[in-house]
Amino acid sequence: MGRPHLLGLTRSQLAERAVEWGFARIHAASLWNELYLKGRRAPAELPPHDRMPARFLERVFAECDFDFPEVARETHSSDGFTRKYLLGLRDAHRIETVLMRYSGRTTACVSSQVGCAMGCVFCATGQMGYTRHLTAAEIVAQALHVDRVLRATAASDPQVGGATPALAEPEHASPHHRHERLRNIVFMGMGEPLHNYDEVMQAIDILRDPAGLALGAQKISVSTVGVVPGIRRLAAERRPVHLAVSLHGATQEERAALVPAARKWKLDELMDACREYTATLGRRIFFEWTLIEGKNDGPDHAHAVGALLAGIPAQVNLIPLNPTFGYDGRPTQPAGARGFQDVLAGYGIPCTVRQRRGIDIAAGCGQLALNTP
Repeated sequence: MGRPHLLGLTRSQLAERAVEWGFARIHAASLWNELYLKGRRAPAELPPHDRMPARFLERVFAECDFDFPEVARETHSSDGFTRKYLLGLRDAHRIETVLMRYSGRTTACVSSQVGCAMGCVFCATGQMGYTRHLTAAEIVAQALHVDRVLRATAASDPQVGGATPALAEPEHASPHHRHERLRNIVFMGMGEPLHNYDEVMQAIDILRDPAGLALGAQKISVSTVGVVPGIRRLAAERRPVHLAVSLHGATQEERAALVPAARKWKLDELMDACREYTATLGRRIFFEWTLIEGKNDGPDHAHAVGALLAGIPAQVNLIPLNPTFGYDGRPTQPAGARGFQDVLAGYGIPCTVRQRRGIDIAAGCGQLALNTP
């Protein structure tokens, strides 16, 4: 199993270790505060004090790892609201994390794996193939990195909080952005979150801790290509996060042509799991549909989606295809997206068209693959 990483421990697990080492829980609480409220990133940034004595810190660093991924590259989109970070892990693998800003909120799009085993044909990460799962600590570190960038944004000195430059304010940004903290996380980066279920849920528990980043469950979205056992487990464990299911096809044949994982977890089985989820938790599901011109964007496809989702509390997010090197499909034009949306409205299904962000830096949905221009 190796040494635990501090960022992979929940607050209670950290307190339990402190007690095992012969220290008071208050020492662990103080360390947690330094990590999550003060944003410490290295042992050198943790000077001892009355509630965190030197001998406690010595034991902590003798027993646990504490490091952050290195920022190998930072890329800014011309939209003024999106940044992508290429992060280097300790085993030399790399992942990408995206910071996206919208009116009134800031979102971190985090990765859960190096690569992905699901193989969606239009997804750059799926075209990479699978390398390994990320640990809970590596997932938490991505959120903390984005939070640290936002802390620096509020400071006039771009070096406040570390070497990360402050995020440039778009001319039309609202003043309340200037002091915003991270409040939204989407597991829509590299990898399939429910393929790495245990580490992802451990990370979510850490990020939701009210004494840490305090992210509300309603501010966390987990996107899956349709890993049925994971959806059923989410329901059984009553996990109160948003679930997003990548659908892309309303028949087994059409879906399997775009999403190879559908050959393992067939459409009927997936929809049964979705019904179980909504019945158990009383929550709606967000269904994601990548619009590919001439493939799955016609009125017949929209009617098939409406029939498929009948009786399921659902919202559909339409995502015009983003370009990748490994797929030559084209995005549906705006008029086609509106037509699809109108058909679903006739079925009483709420439907939105995803706002495009960061396309010029390959930070859009399906584009993450370590090939930033």
